[in-house]
Amino acid sequence: MRRILNYAVRYWPVTLTLMVAAVGGVLFLTGEAWFVPWLFGGYALAMAAWQAVGMIRSLLKRQFGLDILAVTAIVAAVLVGEYLAAIVVVLMLAGGVALEDAANRRAQHDLDALLARSPQHAHLIEDGGLRDVGIDEVRVGDLLLLRPSEIVPVDGTLVSPAGAFDQSSVTGEPIPVEKVAGDAVLSGSVNGVAALELRATATAGNSQYQQIVALVEQASRSRAPVVRLADRYAVPFTVLSLALAAVAWAVSGEPVRFAEVLVLATPCPLLIAAPVAFIGGMSRAARNGIIVKGGGVLEQLARARTAVFDKTGTLTHGSPELVAVRPEHGFGENELLGLVASAEQYSSHVLASAFIAAARSRDLVLQEGAAAEEHATNGVVATIDGRDVAVGKYAFIAERVSDAARTRIGPGELAVYVAVGGVFAGALLARDTVRPEAAAMLVRLAQLGIRDTRMLTGDARESAEFVAAEVGITTVRAECLPADKVAEVAAITERPVIMVGDGVNDAPVLAAAEIGIAIGVRGATAASESADAVILVDDISRVADAIQIGKDTVRIALQSIWLGMIVSVALMVVAMFGVIPATLGAFLQEGIDLVTILAALRTIGARNSPSSAPVTPAVSAQS
Repeated sequence: MRRILNYAVRYWPVTLTLMVAAVGGVLFLTGEAWFVPWLFGGYALAMAAWQAVGMIRSLLKRQFGLDILAVTAIVAAVLVGEYLAAIVVVLMLAGGVALEDAANRRAQHDLDALLARSPQHAHLIEDGGLRDVGIDEVRVGDLLLLRPSEIVPVDGTLVSPAGAFDQSSVTGEPIPVEKVAGDAVLSGSVNGVAALELRATATAGNSQYQQIVALVEQASRSRAPVVRLADRYAVPFTVLSLALAAVAWAVSGEPVRFAEVLVLATPCPLLIAAPVAFIGGMSRAARNGIIVKGGGVLEQLARARTAVFDKTGTLTHGSPELVAVRPEHGFGENELLGLVASAEQYSSHVLASAFIAAARSRDLVLQEGAAAEEHATNGVVATIDGRDVAVGKYAFIAERVSDAARTRIGPGELAVYVAVGGVFAGALLARDTVRPEAAAMLVRLAQLGIRDTRMLTGDARESAEFVAAEVGITTVRAECLPADKVAEVAAITERPVIMVGDGVNDAPVLAAAEIGIAIGVRGATAASESADAVILVDDISRVADAIQIGKDTVRIALQSIWLGMIVSVALMVVAMFGVIPATLGAFLQEGIDLVTILAALRTIGARNSPSSAPVTPAVSAQS
């Protein structure tokens, strides 16, 4: 009963119109039929006046919409004595708004599920006891207890020997992911059947789930450009409708014919179709591990003609391994690796973890630096054991020592050069493997109309060209600085351009492209914030899924708009011959609204290709 009352209050125009209709029915049955035209006519004109206020406000802002048709249909029906038809038109308009709201709420369900599940508390283990705290009080390094079936409050590392986590709401992975001590655990995951201990590695604001929630909130507030595209149909549709109604009146000589035609021209199909379709598309994307920051992004994805990719962490796994140490000038392998790993402790580059892991696997002790400075995309300089250690690209090292020499690298390898105390100390080689789904993803892009695919990377040309050949990209620009990437994207003529990246250094070019897509599973906050869409699973094929969803959404939105318009015009033409009474026409228009909504809701249930089946996310792959 409470739910019914909530609906009655929320959709009060529908409730009020039904109450007026009920009162009119009672008056008619009790012999007071003379008052019914006054009741229906007065109420319909009042609602038309209320609608006209919004219309005038829009016109003052130079926004021509479809309200004029609704107002004209109501007034015309009253003037020719079709009072019941006028009430039905009012009910239809109010019902259309209610149906649109209900459809939007249904379409938004998957997005709202993320917001509703946002964890609020954590169980902090301290001094042998347990204390419940708000997640904003959790600090890096805190030891937390996870009870069975609880949501992980912040990103952390598993302390307990083993556990299983349901990550479906975060990554789309439907199968619980098994983890062992030391593995990373995403906030928003659901713990299994055993109580576990977790060491926090991020605060709430910097954790994966809270970042996803922020993206969802931003996405849900947006309005798609195609909604404005629907508004652009308003002028021709209004002119055509008024013209048909006027011709019917002039030819028949009956003013009622004007109302009979116009009640079939109410604007609900145009007003409803696009918003419902785009919210449905955003919901479908969220279910597939893709957060789209607005309906406008879906329209841009549908129109995209060029796709540009970063290499490391995007087309490759981004988890390179050390394959060779080549010391120079009397340095030993372990000595050089130890110095590099010590300096790389102060770097955020993806190679840093590979060198540190390699040093620890050799039981090398990492030293603390007296000073350290990272030069974004180039390298790091740190003072280790009283010596300046510079690690980075060849050009970065060549600026510091005169005898730097390039080393030989094999296919798929990349070299990092080292200078110690002003002397060239050698190079380290690492190899990063290409994602197995990358080549198939590029084939799908071509099938979706994206013929121009390119790679922009800061890595060496040899490594970049090897990866490009593996995946089927022919246009490569290597050794790029962030500014170079922005300039390259700006120079592309086939637009809109999609840029796909994963790192902090990709943030500027992601913002510069029409559509920036971040592989955000690794928590690259800057990239995720500057991107228009964020892929939450470690699967580059989701780029093709995002484009497919964009194309499907725009196609269904436009199909729904045209469906409503064509059926309305066809019925108007029939009504010109006087075979559809005004009251019946109003009811038929309500049916058109329902068909339009159902057609637009197809974006929610549309299926992706088999290649988009969820895969194990990166955090479990690294474990």
